[in-house]
Amino acid sequence: MEDFKVETGYQLTLDTVKDLWTKTYNSQGKPDWSHILPYYDDEIYFRDSIQEIRGIAEFREMTERLTNRSKDLSMHLVRAQQNGNDLFIEWEMTISYTKYPSSILYGISRFTINDKGKIIEQRDFYDLWGDIFDNIPRFGTRYRKFLKKKFG
Repeated sequence: MEDFKVETGYQLTLDTVKDLWTKTYNSQGKPDWSHILPYYDDEIYFRDSIQEIRGIAEFREMTERLTNRSKDLSMHLVRAQQNGNDLFIEWEMTISYTKYPSSILYGISRFTINDKGKIIEQRDFYDLWGDIFDNIPRFGTRYRKFLKKKFG
């Protein structure tokens, strides 16, 4: 594993990522990113299946929106790996929105670490609608049948 030089004293390693992400989503139900945000570069580029974000201010706003929308959120890390400057975590996130039943989302995140040892890019991969629809009686089954019929 390669060591990274960090000007701010934050040393991001695979073990640090596993520890931080587990704590992020288990603070009495509400997610809290305050301990993770210092590990992100000011020029962070984030993308998932819904949005594309550039810069720490916009990223922080996204984390606040998720906190406000969710009643409860927890994350289970299934596995984590490092390949050079890229860290990968496979996760199961259980989210309970204020007006809807709990849903489990299954996904993977890739973090790219820059020469300052901070996250410069994060890409999250998950099937938002499929995982949510699976938790709605009868609808999830119909949705999966539709996908299989149309896309194979």
